[in-house]
Amino acid sequence: MTDLDPAPRPVAAPGCPAHPDAVPLAGLEYQQTPSDLYRGLRADHGAVAPVLLDGGIPAWLVLGYPEVSYVTSHDDLFARDSRRWNQWGSIPPDWPLLPYVGHQPSVLFTEGEEHRRRAGVITQALAGIDQFELARDCRHLADRLISAFAGSGRAELMSGYAHPLPMLAAVRVCGMPHNGAETRQLVEDLRVSLDAAEGDDPVAAYTRVGERIHQLVRHKRDRPGPDVTSRMLTHPAGLTDEEIVQDLISVIAAAQQPTANWIGNTLRLLLTDERFALNVSGGRLSVGEALNEVLWLDTPTQNFIGRWAVNDTQLGGRQIRAGDCLVLGLAAANTDPQLWPEAHVGAENSAHLSFSNGEHRCPYPAPLLADVIARTAVETLLERLPDLVLAVEPGELTWRPSIWMRGLTTLPAVFTPVVA
Repeated sequence: MTDLDPAPRPVAAPGCPAHPDAVPLAGLEYQQTPSDLYRGLRADHGAVAPVLLDGGIPAWLVLGYPEVSYVTSHDDLFARDSRRWNQWGSIPPDWPLLPYVGHQPSVLFTEGEEHRRRAGVITQALAGIDQFELARDCRHLADRLISAFAGSGRAELMSGYAHPLPMLAAVRVCGMPHNGAETRQLVEDLRVSLDAAEGDDPVAAYTRVGERIHQLVRHKRDRPGPDVTSRMLTHPAGLTDEEIVQDLISVIAAAQQPTANWIGNTLRLLLTDERFALNVSGGRLSVGEALNEVLWLDTPTQNFIGRWAVNDTQLGGRQIRAGDCLVLGLAAANTDPQLWPEAHVGAENSAHLSFSNGEHRCPYPAPLLADVIARTAVETLLERLPDLVLAVEPGELTWRPSIWMRGLTTLPAVFTPVVA
């Protein structure tokens, strides 16, 4: 793109309360360096900035750490049921963000006692996973994936390792077969529905995901086993099949794409940052520090849509109208200069917002399980291939074109070939 061919600025939907200085989040301008976008928005607008979603739909991007914390801890003011949105009259049926905001009978959109009921079922189902057994299974999965390319001396680590490993782990704990064409199609459809690239159809992909999970639930109702799906089906809360399907989609999606990018972003940090280069091979402490630093600086879920204002209110000096959409700027909040006034983001604590906050945060023990998967994946790779290095210059690595997720398109690496 050149100055002679500028990208057209999205036009706000007729009658919508778009701010005259609203910045479009669609397009490629900031998708490689979203931190530049957050810095500019914060300088121009403060902790809450007016933005335009795809199609010129207005929303607020919450950038400040205190403000994101406030929104996520006050469900009475900023709720999750998207049917409150005052822009539904402007949303076309093929809107690309519809899988994020279209109301579903999922735990993601429930509120109050109903949310506590649904989240409680997920928590108990996940609590039944033995973390030592999960680590052992992830080690076996990692060994199998590594063995497929170990003898070649080179690998593309995103498609060949970081993406398939957490998905294989997720389908296994949910009671699905971990291989086969249906599982591979499910992985691809989850990617498209969560992080659509140009030419993808996220609405159709999300529909296919639902159909596949429906099949799983029907199978487990007839033949239960020691898995997450069966524990949800037999929980005394008595969730319907449709409720379980929707909540399983949320669980599997959270286990796959964000965890895959957590693995990839951590490997990138370990392979490009000299602070880790001296003791990366076998350096378990360094792996833990790198995993945590990524959650602060390159969190996989950059922005989350969203919350909807219950009533007219104020936030960060802005007048928020009832039904306005608020996008949670998790990445921007993690690097809020008010939190780190000297521009030094410390990785020594876990007070980041990468798993969100409040009642709708990632349910316990899901963050611990994600850490088991990511940590095992990184440590196993470095132990098996101790001289692993990038196959390209660090500056040649590119990020997926998304303002929502932060993950590399590819992560090519080379190493001394190893006989599996």
